Amino acid sequence: MYIDSHCHIDGERFQDDIEDVVNRALESGVEAMLNVGTGSPKDRSFEETVGLTERFPSIYGAVGIHPHDASEYDESVERRLLDLTRNEKIIAWGEIGLDYHYDHSPRDIQKKVFERQLNVAAETSLPVIIHSRSADDDTIEILRRALGSGNTRGGIMHCFGGSVEMAQQALDLGMMISFAGNITFKKADELRAAAKVVPLERLLIETDSPYLTPEPHRGKRNEPARVADTCRFLADFLELDEHTLAKTTTSNFYRFFGLQSAKVSE
Repeated sequence: MYIDSHCHIDGERFQDDIEDVVNRALESGVEAMLNVGTGSPKDRSFEETVGLTERFPSIYGAVGIHPHDASEYDESVERRLLDLTRNEKIIAWGEIGLDYHYDHSPRDIQKKVFERQLNVAAETSLPVIIHSRSADDDTIEILRRALGSGNTRGGIMHCFGGSVEMAQQALDLGMMISFAGNITFKKADELRAAAKVVPLERLLIETDSPYLTPEPHRGKRNEPARVADTCRFLADFLELDEHTLAKTTTSNFYRFFGLQSAKVSE
């Protein structure tokens, strides 16, 4: 059985067939999915995330402001997100972090909002889901300050895309590291090198649906069922039995989030 530890299936690209998407995941052995709400605070994507968790027993949720939308973060947005975290199936704050590749929000604002959300997550005792792109040094520096306070439950480096050095720094901070379908891409040698330094007990897998569709499905919409392809590829690369890796990453997910159930059924 697999866990898709990070997906986005609450948007328009899934609105016409969400039940089929969830059923395909379950039929493929995916017993649980963590849907991470993203989008502008001006829309209702976060409420849709909560709605999915209430509609499908196999779906958990996370809410937080992506660095792309950091310029829109204010006290009213924060209060709204805090209200949503009262739902017991919202189990993380995120995804939050830094994105210097697109720079949709100014970097100084990204850093300020990142730090603020880390503090809010600590206050609510929620782990954080971290987005970092082309911002390795600043991400680690900010995480080091936040995690050094001892007031946080830690977090996940989602869709890890950094260097071996960054992976080791994140591990030193106690972070979990999650790999998505891009680890199957032909030119992802550095990413695969990073995967080799991650201890099995700190490893997670995800789809980041609808993005980063793994080989051999590239060019198609990604969905949670395809986390099995990433698991299969990664197990082969790490010279592990696929069942062992699936079982380990599933156990890691439940342990990290403090969830008691070993299986979710519809």
